[in-house]
Amino acid sequence: MTDPRPRFQTFDDPGHRKGAERIAALRAALREAGLDGFVVPRADEHQSEYVPANAERLAWLTGFTGSAGTAVILADTAALIVDGRYTLQAPSQVETGLVTVVPLAEHTPEAWIAQHLGRDKVLGYDPWLHTPDGVGRLERATARAGGALRALPENPIDACWAGRPKPPAAPVTAHPEALSGEAAADKLARVRAALAADSCDALVISDPHNLAWAFNLRGGDVGHTPLALGYAIVPREGRARLFLGSGDIAPDLATALDSLTEIAPRGDLDEGLASLSGARVRLDGATGAVALKERIEAAGGTVDVGRDPITAMKAVKNAAEIAGTRAAHLRDGASVVRFLAWVDRQAGGGGLTEIAAVEALEDFRAAGGDLRDVSFPTISGSGPNGAIVHYRVTRDTDRPVRPGDLFLVDSGAQYPDGTTDITRTLAVGAPSPEMRDRYTRVLQGHVAIARAVFPRGTTGAQIDSFARAPLWRAGLDFDHGTGHGVGAFLSVHEGPQRIAKTGTVALEPGMILSNEPGYYAAGRYGIRIENLVLVEARPIPDGERPMLGFETLTLAPYDRRLIETELLEPGDRAWIDAYHARVREALGPLLDGETRGWLEAATAPLGG
Repeated sequence: MTDPRPRFQTFDDPGHRKGAERIAALRAALREAGLDGFVVPRADEHQSEYVPANAERLAWLTGFTGSAGTAVILADTAALIVDGRYTLQAPSQVETGLVTVVPLAEHTPEAWIAQHLGRDKVLGYDPWLHTPDGVGRLERATARAGGALRALPENPIDACWAGRPKPPAAPVTAHPEALSGEAAADKLARVRAALAADSCDALVISDPHNLAWAFNLRGGDVGHTPLALGYAIVPREGRARLFLGSGDIAPDLATALDSLTEIAPRGDLDEGLASLSGARVRLDGATGAVALKERIEAAGGTVDVGRDPITAMKAVKNAAEIAGTRAAHLRDGASVVRFLAWVDRQAGGGGLTEIAAVEALEDFRAAGGDLRDVSFPTISGSGPNGAIVHYRVTRDTDRPVRPGDLFLVDSGAQYPDGTTDITRTLAVGAPSPEMRDRYTRVLQGHVAIARAVFPRGTTGAQIDSFARAPLWRAGLDFDHGTGHGVGAFLSVHEGPQRIAKTGTVALEPGMILSNEPGYYAAGRYGIRIENLVLVEARPIPDGERPMLGFETLTLAPYDRRLIETELLEPGDRAWIDAYHARVREALGPLLDGETRGWLEAATAPLGG
């Protein structure tokens, strides 16, 4: 596949070999400011997962490109704390002789600070990159060390970063009501009702995802998620104020918002916060920077740190959003099947590489229509690279897909009507008995989630073990959550719902989540199988309680070559066959004859 169009994903290495000189420059700036250390989270002013280029401070400083992590740079030592997704990736990207990679399971950033800061030492932080709760943890950690914590008026990395990109200012457009399913005025009315119920006078919206949802707008300030970076103040009574960057606002959006909100430059935010004197103001505990809290309090307002009510509203999709998501998955499924058939043709010849696969998949999606972006950088990992949970291929790491490999491809797309996320693990050549065993156990857990029926009020934590039980029986497990929430033409990683050991939010009809158990043999191969699922009512005849279940949204076959049918229970085998029949029926009419033939073979009944 060749296409001269601009790519959504690039494969450049961030240049971690410059880490020594960059950390030395930061340490010099800290000494000049009378500081003994500095905390560098992977964050922007909104605590977003995907941040604009000018906020990629952690990657610039250390070379680590993961979506979550915290570096602590002290005068004579430094650490990068990462979770289980990045324990293999991080050491390959940073200079480990300079920065120690610390698994989050062993030490939190706060625990590491308490152990290493030292008495009478001063640790600096940027108040725009930390929440009030996060600063509280840092204060307790520095106190345990006998040191002190200091907020800085300017981030010292910015002064060291030659050629730092400018802040984004992409155009802001309307998200049509035919796709959003609800007018912005009605959404804001619901928000105001929630504020009244919580005895709050105003809400400061600090999460750009919530901003996009509440005002039915979309932007392009960050990669992979259609966000316009900004803030809003929504009073319980009166007109809202929307603070955006300098990007052009589409005329139809400006007209739609005129009666609802005043649109002001991002630079007017301080003046807007100063107007909250005497008000009780809700600030989102997950995304609201401590700098916002300090400004509201300085103006005489009272800050109520809690959950932005929009987060829960956004999580439950309405009929229009669900219909759009189904349509997006149908279109995406056809593109993915074309890709899978192409991989089967290419892999046998030995000329397929990880980057070539990423580019081909992007081309297939673009040809399918309405592609706006990939929903995250495609994970294309062959052999040992597949064991790196959030592996991101670069030109330095690009690996051929060889016979005997397992090839893991985790990808997604942004369409105007929905967001997709799918993982398939493919056999190249003949898989080993161990690979078939592990794949089948992962598939068993995946099917267990898909078939789950549970009472209303059940949390993601309560069903997370369904996906792990087949692996547990063999003494195996995986170190990431089983599922995350997904937005409607918004973030591919959306809260508050999740299927994980820490998933404390009750699942509700209309929520969309991923179903993605895995298994990773470090240095050899990785396995993950992922579909998106929709929580739906599941009435049980003569049942005593309202029950819920999942509709599987994703449409693409599993690799039958990796399924050990003797391990499957009859109910699991029947579910897989029924799912494959549904994939064949839904996608067959959208495919050319050759690809349709491939799909028919790939979705044939398992037998056994």
